[in-house]
Amino acid sequence: MTTTLNADPAELAKFSDLAHRWWDKDGEFRPLHDINPLRLDWINSLCPVNGLQVLDVGCGGGILTDAMARAGATVTGIDLASKAIRVAQLHTLEAQTPNVQYREVSAEALAAQQPGSFDMVTCMEMLEHVPDPASVVQACATLVKPGGWVFFSTLNRNPKSFCLRSWGRNMCLICCHVVRMNTQK
Repeated sequence: MTTTLNADPAELAKFSDLAHRWWDKDGEFRPLHDINPLRLDWINSLCPVNGLQVLDVGCGGGILTDAMARAGATVTGIDLASKAIRVAQLHTLEAQTPNVQYREVSAEALAAQQPGSFDMVTCMEMLEHVPDPASVVQACATLVKPGGWVFFSTLNRNPKSFCLRSWGRNMCLICCHVVRMNTQK
């Protein structure tokens, strides 16, 4: 059986080319740095991360991954952009962030390896970068423990949000969804 990797090579190349800029708070990833405290507050308001096993799908350079680990979670960040993963690993060493690891693996492959392994799964601003978002959503549902939490956030790609993003570079219109997994496995 042959499986196709759920990734857009152009997107992986783009994020690999920008990898050295992930932790530059005035660079291309400034909007992520700006909204990161809001994202973490939103997550913690619904399900505090302290003491949880958390998976961050599409972690990039580890901005949210690092923040959740510093908030007391044991976090695994995964991404397919190898240079971004290396930057995240280097940042973890330099910042001495506890309880965090990074892996270059797809959500679908990890779901096959470790179903039901995480108390919480986050997938933030990533679904818009893959050819088959539904496959990632299914993988996240497989990865979370029964009763666990799955957080999704993605850029709104309608014409109004495109115009507003073009008009105001730092303005983000984001769709956020939370799923509480109450299914029995």
